[in-house]
Amino acid sequence: MKILILGAGKMGSFFTDLLSFEHEVAVLEKDARRMRFIYNAVRMTSADETGDFAPDLVINCVTLNRTVDAFRTVLPHLRQNCIISDVASVKTDLQEFYRTCGFPFVSTHPMFGPTFANLGSLASENTIIISEGDHLGKIFFRDLYSKLKLNIFEYTFEEHDRVVAYSLGIPFASTLIFAATMVHQDAPGTTFKRHMKIARGLLSEDDYLLTEILFNPRTPRQIARIREELSALQEIISRRDTEAMKAFLEKLRKKIE
Repeated sequence: MKILILGAGKMGSFFTDLLSFEHEVAVLEKDARRMRFIYNAVRMTSADETGDFAPDLVINCVTLNRTVDAFRTVLPHLRQNCIISDVASVKTDLQEFYRTCGFPFVSTHPMFGPTFANLGSLASENTIIISEGDHLGKIFFRDLYSKLKLNIFEYTFEEHDRVVAYSLGIPFASTLIFAATMVHQDAPGTTFKRHMKIARGLLSEDDYLLTEILFNPRTPRQIARIREELSALQEIISRRDTEAMKAFLEKLRKKIE
């Protein structure tokens, strides 16, 4: 299969490495310097070059704020039966785009980032395939993710964004608040060091990735939940209410069992 990958960032490079030995792969990236470590794949810097390549599948790996624009740049150069796809972490605007674009599509979301995940061992990681996508496109990605031993879930667009608001929005926001309130520690404890490692990893991610997760229209409700629980905890601490604290901790233990 001929596969065109849009973007040579972390995910674009990941998919290039993953696919380039079994498929004919090309990478389209305007900044040629970002492709200096790309190998075994055709390098392109202009959408005009994609017509001659004639891909069967496009995997859009650019940041969310540029995803639709990147699609629109290459669509005029694609064959009508070419399947277009994305791996965006928020699908809010993509559903409407796909409905009107005139191309078969498939949308997936690997629920791991190159920063945190061990890309050599993904058996404990998850991925989502959007159920409204093209049948053949879904088969391709299901087969690909199965070979990586990922746990595969199929959700609608709506279900996906609701899950992401909870599973990514809450930990992202909590980690950012930790980073915002922390002060330097000469002799940090184990828990502090673990939180610091998470915070450094998160803040090494692309700003647009963090922004697109937090700007998910469903994230504010999850942020409100953090505020509500923090307010309850603050009240217990202010009252030095031992019984209330025991009840609060027991509630948490039950939730994480």
